Order: sequence, then structure tokens, then C-alpha cells
Amino acid sequence: MPRIQLVRPHPAQQQILDEAKRWNVVALGRRAGKSTLALHLLADVVLHAKPAGYFAPTYKLLAEFWREVRTILEPVTRMKSEQDHRLELITGGTLECWSMDDPNPARGRKYGLIVVDEAAMVRDLLEIWQLALRPTLTDLAGGAWFMSTPRGLNDFWSLYQQGQDPLQVDWSSWQMPTSVNPFIATDELVSAQHELPERAWAQEYRAEFLQLEGGGVFRGVTAVSRLTPQPPERGHQYVIGVDWGRTNDFTAISILDSTTYEQVALDRFSEIDYELQTERLHRWATAYKPVLIVAEQNSMGRPLVERLQTGYARLLEEPRPALPVWAWDATNASKAALVQSLGLAIERGDVSLLHDPVQEAELLGYEASVLPSGMIRYGAPSGQHDDTCIALGLAWLGAQRERAPSGVSRYGFNGSTPRPIRNGFSTSRR
Repeated sequence: MPRIQLVRPHPAQQQILDEAKRWNVVALGRRAGKSTLALHLLADVVLHAKPAGYFAPTYKLLAEFWREVRTILEPVTRMKSEQDHRLELITGGTLECWSMDDPNPARGRKYGLIVVDEAAMVRDLLEIWQLALRPTLTDLAGGAWFMSTPRGLNDFWSLYQQGQDPLQVDWSSWQMPTSVNPFIATDELVSAQHELPERAWAQEYRAEFLQLEGGGVFRGVTAVSRLTPQPPERGHQYVIGVDWGRTNDFTAISILDSTTYEQVALDRFSEIDYELQTERLHRWATAYKPVLIVAEQNSMGRPLVERLQTGYARLLEEPRPALPVWAWDATNASKAALVQSLGLAIERGDVSLLHDPVQEAELLGYEASVLPSGMIRYGAPSGQHDDTCIALGLAWLGAQRERAPSGVSRYGFNGSTPRPIRNGFSTSRR
């Protein structure tokens, strides 16, 4: 059988290949080896008699990759279509290359693997992935790779965060600078660093995801996200914020030290029935003995809040005591007040947060949009989550309430709101 010649992966590329899962997102600096990695992945699939698809954001980028891949695979090519950018190999595998100028590429196709190159440049990447590309992988249980140099906190960044979330077991992501490529001279990197503005160097060569200047609901997130989880400390008071979820969403429990305004613990989980969710909250309450728990009560939250406020018994076990739960109604107005208060505290550095990649991603990606009525709507980008944001905001709300028992605090919280029943818990400092 004829042979083809591929460049051997350098150590960073090999690490990515070794750690790959079904869905993979690779954020690399310029010239770090994205195209070489894509060629290895696609060649491996088509040489094993499976169909594969390559997707580029523009026709120009597609043409560049097409010239390279057709030359490399020429010894094993049985049929080639320049018009359709399609190769049929003597192994039985096929490779089709697409431009994503068309928002609905590859309809009706089925692939064992797809690679989306320079994915950060693809407009509406999430929508195209969910509606057009993901279905092409169903028949063959195929995998997907998204590769790019970052371009701000866009859809590519959202997919990258999927790979950083330990609960997303099918996703993996990597972030590597140009310097991982051993074939790039160090002198060239030093020269580029001296010539480019800091932000351009950070994005293009260090592969950093940079928030657009002046944008973002929560500013200064990275600066305050530096803590590690801490056990309860004698003499400190704690508050807990809870945002409920179940099947398509996550439940988040955020614990804040209202004495120091430091986040000390964060729990996030899904696919757990309601009784186990309340049991999990009870375990946190037993450990930290919060003076206040602020829990969202919309929809499924109301019966959970009532269950926690009154206490309940479990078969053959000790009854669970009532918890100091204050029910919070999520309306557009109350959510706006919550977000604005938390955002001001983060921007001023008045609250310190855990260094948690999921929470940081949710805070950085949080959006504000203007409704036709002129009101501002806050929420996560389409297809993303905001559970840790809301849980943290509720904990912050509770901490403000404890520190400002009357009047209005500097963050606009009215401390005169009626307090919840405190069955079994003291409001004094321990």
C-alpha cells in the first residue's frame, strides 16, 4: 500500500492526542501547530476507512488547508473533486472540506470525525455546532475538534469552558502558547513580544481569552478569584446561597464568610433527585452552621424551601432540623439588583472568591441585553449556565443582610426585609 508522510507531533501535540475525549477544544497561540494536529486527526480517520469533515470559517482558509491535505493524501487518493473539495481514498475513507460561510454546512452527511479550524472566527459557532454539525456525528458516534487562537469571550470560549468543567465528562480542552512549538525560534517570539501591544501578544501568542475592553457585566473577576476552599473558622459567621436545578441545569451551593466577605466553599452538581439535594445542603449547613441561607424559590424551589424551613423526617433516620432559609423570588428586577450588587462588589474588590474555573467562566461570560421595554435582562449566553453566579449572588445578598440589619447598605440592599425563622440556629457569632 502506498505511504503518506506526516510530520511527527511535537510533545504538546502528543499530549493533546493522548488526553483527547469525544469533544475537544484546543486554544493555541499562532503557529503552535493547529494545522499539523488537524492533519494527523483527519488522516487517521480516513485511512481507517471512515468519513471525516474539515470546516474552516472562510473560503480562503479552506483553500489553504485543501491545497495541503490533497498533496499529503495524494498517494492514497482514488478520486478527487476540486469543486466539492472532496477526497475518496483507496482505503474507503473520504474527506470533505467545507467553508462555514454557509451557516448550514454538511447537511445530510455522516462523519466519524470533524475538525473546525479557527473556530473562534466562526459566527454563531454554538448554534451551528448544535443544529448542523452535531447531527453529522450521530450515525457513527463520531468525535469533534474545535481549534483556534482565541478571539475574546465568544462561542469558542464557551466551548472551551465545557472542557474545563469536570462535570462535562465527554469534553476536554487545552490552552497552550506558541512557545510549545519547538520549531519556532525563541528569538522570533522575543521580537514579536517587543513589537506587539500587550493585549495582542497575550491573545495571539499566549492564547489568552481576553474580555473586550469596557465589556462584561462582572469586571475584575480574575483579580478577586484567588482563594482555595476553607473549613469553618471559630468566631466567623457564614451565609449560603442556593440555586436549584435538576436535569438540564445544575444546583449550585455557594458559602460565604460574612465576617471577611470571602467565599469558602462551592458545590455544584446535577442529575440528583430533590431529596438528595436537600440532604446535601443539610450536610453543608451542619458543617458551617450558617446564620442565613438564601435560596431561590421559583418553580421547583418553593417546595424545597418549605421543606427546609419546617424540617422533615427520613425513614429510620434522625429528623432533619429546620434551616434558616430565606426564600428569594427571581424576577427581572430582583435579578438585576442581585447582579448589580455582586458586580459592584467584585469590581471594587470587596469580595474574594474561590479560584474555580467554572465559576470564573460563568462570571466572565455573563451577559446583559436590553429588552424592547427598555429594561435590562441579565443571564448566561445561549446554551450556557449561570448557576454558580446566582448562588454566589444569593450568598452575597445574605452577607449584606447580616452586616446591615437595618437601613440600606452601600450596595443598595434593604436590610429591613423580614427575617426568616431561625429554628435551631443562633444569630450570634460563634
